[in-house]
Amino acid sequence: MQDALFDLPEIPPEHAVIARFHLGGGDLGESNQWALVFEAERSMTAAVEAADVGEVDGNEFGGGDVVIFAYGPDAEALYRVMEPGLRALPFRPAYVVLRYGEPADDVVRERIDL
Repeated sequence: MQDALFDLPEIPPEHAVIARFHLGGGDLGESNQWALVFEAERSMTAAVEAADVGEVDGNEFGGGDVVIFAYGPDAEALYRVMEPGLRALPFRPAYVVLRYGEPADDVVRERIDL
C-alpha cells in the first residue's frame, strides 16, 4: 500500500511571457492607452484560455511603461497564442521576454523585440 502523500505528480516549472511597452504621456500613460491595453489583455486572455496554454495574469503601469504578465507550462506555446494581440498594440519600443522556468538568475530567457 502506498501513501497518497508521496504519489503526487511532479509539477512542471512555470514559464512566463513578460511583455513591456513604452507609453507616451506621463508616468502612467494616458487613459486612451489604458483602454487599448485592457482591450488587448481581454482578447489575449480569451485566446490563452481557449488554447489551454496558461493564464494572462495582469498588468503593471508605471515609469512610462506597461508590462503584461502571463504564465504557463510552455513559454513558446503561450507566446504563439498571445503574439497577435501583443503585436497589435501600437506602443513602441516594445519587447517580450520568454522565461523558461521559475525566476532565478540562471534560468533561460529569450528576448523578442516587437
